[in-house]
Parts: sequence; structure tokens; C-alpha cells
Amino acid sequence: MDELVKLVASKLGVTEDKAKVAVDLVAGFLKKKLPAPLASQIDAVLSGGGLADKAKGLLKGLGGGD
Repeated sequence: MDELVKLVASKLGVTEDKAKVAVDLVAGFLKKKLPAPLASQIDAVLSGGGLADKAKGLLKGLGGGD
């Protein structure tokens, strides 16, 4: 999540604290709106560990990816 927070802070020209609030807000929104199998993966994806593999897993859940 740190990488995303830094990117948001940089792109919006805000502090990292404010960017973290924005990222948390969007993550919470996605968790509520996505189907349960995908929503449960939001925190795992934001943690950054094995991001590419986790993203592939999410895409499979949406019917895409191999």
C-alpha cells in the first residue's frame, strides 16, 4: 500500500497522510461494491506482496486472465 500512497501523494500534490486516507477510502468502497471473493482480496493486493500473482487471481475471478 505504501507504493500506492506515495503515488497518490505525488500525483495529487498532497501529504502521504492525506493520500493514505484517500487510498483507505477507495479500498473500503471497493470492498463494499465488489463481489465477496474479490472484495476479500483487496487488503492482500494493497499489501503489495506478490502483487502480480494476486492481480491475476483477481482477474480470474472476473472471468479474465489465464
